[in-house]
Amino acid sequence: MTQTLLQNARLIDPEGDAITSGDVLLGDGVIQEIYPEGSEKALQKLGSVERVECGGAFLAPGIVDIGVKIGEPGERHKESYKTAGLAAAAGGVTTIVTRPDTSPAIDTPEALEFIRRRANDATPVNVLPMAALTKGREGREMTEIGFLMDAGAVAFTDCDAVVTDTRVLARAMTYARGLGALVMGHPQDPGLSRGAAATSGKFASLRGLPTVSPMAERMGLDRDIALIEMTGVRYHADQITTARALPALERAKANGFDVTAGTSMHHLTLNEMDVSDYRTFFKVKPPLRSEDDRQAVIEAVRTGLIDIIGSFHTPQDEESKRLPFEEAASGAVGLETMLPVLLRLYHSGELPLPVLFRALSLNPARRLGLPAGRMAKGAPADLVLFDADKPLILDRFKLQSKSKNTPFDGARLQGKVLRTYVAGRCVWKAG
Repeated sequence: MTQTLLQNARLIDPEGDAITSGDVLLGDGVIQEIYPEGSEKALQKLGSVERVECGGAFLAPGIVDIGVKIGEPGERHKESYKTAGLAAAAGGVTTIVTRPDTSPAIDTPEALEFIRRRANDATPVNVLPMAALTKGREGREMTEIGFLMDAGAVAFTDCDAVVTDTRVLARAMTYARGLGALVMGHPQDPGLSRGAAATSGKFASLRGLPTVSPMAERMGLDRDIALIEMTGVRYHADQITTARALPALERAKANGFDVTAGTSMHHLTLNEMDVSDYRTFFKVKPPLRSEDDRQAVIEAVRTGLIDIIGSFHTPQDEESKRLPFEEAASGAVGLETMLPVLLRLYHSGELPLPVLFRALSLNPARRLGLPAGRMAKGAPADLVLFDADKPLILDRFKLQSKSKNTPFDGARLQGKVLRTYVAGRCVWKAG
């Protein structure tokens, strides 16, 4: 058995809400031992192991990214499993949870099995697939949830194709509840949000963009919470991005419903003003919100009301983005950029690193029933080593993803992934 000792690291423990100094021994795919600072005698007894000098860099549980879009099948020119896996490894993401909004949708066990084979063959990181909640993501007939779970589906979602027929959604949730399946919703009123390119307000009005009120998110969440109360389903709201939705989420949790919520890296670090002169790389779904909303969502992450942060990696080719703002495709890549972008919140003092990795690693792993996301003896050796202070200017053409649609092109950031480990094996090394 090959063992690796990561020496002189600052260890981020999201469970214990602490940062300590020490060494970590990896072997047989797990963390075999954590040596606190001052354990020289114990380290001398280790004998022959591969030793990696970390030089005081931060060592944290690898990121578990829920809601990643891959182009296969149907849109391989935008992103393949190979390029997505490389981007994930370069960004410290050790587990990607893929969306079913492909072409065609992942709504059968056969399609899911294809995805699993492709992922295992092409990616150096863990890949867990989600499946569609309704056939073709059309909101008319639920999928074979039981068979899809047997095939490896970890959750069920129609992504941004919100199920408008409440009866169909209630039946799907009831069936999922009986099987213990996790349902992921996209809290938006589909009528109000249809065709919107920006959040309603003075900024969007001055630019003549079609808008959606923040209340559309609140209304969508209210409906889903009522159905959760009726069915008892395990539920995760994929993106909460407005202050108006937070009281409803808080009440749902206070009432004991099995509800968690996520938000995106873009809604934590950008606001509606960043659209500026119709820059389509800043067009995401839901649209960027006001600065007040952004601050409210950051506070919700800090307190734990919002549980999970995701990249919502959505690759789009140049032809889809080089269009008038209203017509351009929504979405941005984020697997490789998420950690350095979110470190802005650490450097500004808004989110401590243990809180950040609680939302990036521990909570998503717990929601999916995974043993990952912990800095503890016996936990999977899925880890990211990074220098939080390393300055860089992001160049989108150097990203590992096939598509280069990032709103952070040319941005000055601080934070660089040095190494990424999956099951104790180094799958990414800077340089």
